[in-house]
Amino acid sequence: MNDLTRLTATELLAGYRDGRLSPVEATRAALDAIDAADAEVNAFVLADPDGALAAAKESEARWLAGRPLGPGDGVPTSVKDILYTRGWPTLRGSVLIDENGPWPDDAPAVARLRETGAVLLGKTTTPEFGWKGVTDSPRHGATGNPWNPALTSGGSSGGSAAAVSLGMGQWSLGTDGGGSLRIPAAFTGTVTVKPTFGLVPLWPASPFGTLSHVGPMARSVTDTALLLDVITGFDPRDWSALPTPAGSFLDGLEGGVRGLRVAFSPDLGYVRNDPEVEAAVRAAAAVLAGAGAEVEEVDPGFSDPLDAFHVLWFAGAAKVIESYGPDALERIDPGLRRAAERGAAFSTADYLDAIAVRVELGARMGIFHRTYDLLLTPTLPITAFPKGRDAPEEWPSTDWTSWTPYTYPFNLTQQPAAGVPCGFTSAGLPIGLQIVGPRHADALVLRAARAYERATDWTSATPPLA
Repeated sequence: MNDLTRLTATELLAGYRDGRLSPVEATRAALDAIDAADAEVNAFVLADPDGALAAAKESEARWLAGRPLGPGDGVPTSVKDILYTRGWPTLRGSVLIDENGPWPDDAPAVARLRETGAVLLGKTTTPEFGWKGVTDSPRHGATGNPWNPALTSGGSSGGSAAAVSLGMGQWSLGTDGGGSLRIPAAFTGTVTVKPTFGLVPLWPASPFGTLSHVGPMARSVTDTALLLDVITGFDPRDWSALPTPAGSFLDGLEGGVRGLRVAFSPDLGYVRNDPEVEAAVRAAAAVLAGAGAEVEEVDPGFSDPLDAFHVLWFAGAAKVIESYGPDALERIDPGLRRAAERGAAFSTADYLDAIAVRVELGARMGIFHRTYDLLLTPTLPITAFPKGRDAPEEWPSTDWTSWTPYTYPFNLTQQPAAGVPCGFTSAGLPIGLQIVGPRHADALVLRAARAYERATDWTSATPPLA
């Protein structure tokens, strides 16, 4: 691969600014990376080389004139095929959707990308309607892992994670309703942050309601913060959108963790980890302690909210399938069908009880963060398993939530949570660290992630397929 694919967005932009690098060259390199490896990993459902090169030429002209549109002008970027993109089909991994459209609209985050001049390469793979923690669908097949294409990349933003891992663009947009940014980041050794709910506006609203967040995926914390800068901004179409941030997430990013009160929970009090995962995450906590954080091993004190999450998640699945008519259940992923049937059986009382669990959990975490600035956990208790499965072989459950116990609780609470690589197993598979902060503390979460990244070199690792 061309070395341009291994540069960060921040490095590309510096090169554009001083004339050493060209958006056209960077885009060609990203397109070459897609050509070289996408047949093995299936990261893209749509690539638009002609459109991307035309956009890159316009970006190059702006940089030469000294008039870039914004902080992401010319950065090769992909978009998960859950988010609307004007002129491109948004099929969401489902045969239920007619690709003929029309497709006149951009999702708010995609519109922000266009406004900054980012070069849109194409759409990345997702499971059907983003419903599960791995990436495979009846329409587009399974997405492999850059570290071993026979294994899953995770999901539901698995195509986006595989793309940035392999240099198929420096940035990608993903979504996260129960871990869908953080799961594939952990499996692929990439970086992400699930922002505070509403910070990145979402339209149309997710069928999974206020569980679903839009967020950035990249190969470095700085690139992740920069992309978050680009995609935030109030949008009136999102009834829950927060005001546009007053500053940049790059401000204070290098501030370190000295003096921060950090809770380290290796198992939340109820999870059993793969021993190599636990060892790597314990070592990561020690790194932050060595950087000056006051790290204490302590659990946040809640029981597994799985049942409540299932009510909200499966009810959302039932609702999205319902809108496609009575025969839709016969034409979808069998696992999604089972989820929708479970969701249709819940009562209004069940739903309200789940909301009550959510409210109590949010209050508990709000109080917890009065004592602790941040919470560290593994992102996942396991590493990547064979693709084409919803759970590891011989796992006690086929539910994707059975192996993602660290991620979905913080969709219930709407807190920001970053995922950063923190090591590899003896088999060479990435391990992820999750850094959780109180609502609206996205900058603090990113600052801690950057402090960890600066003290290690995990984000510079290159997968075999690259």
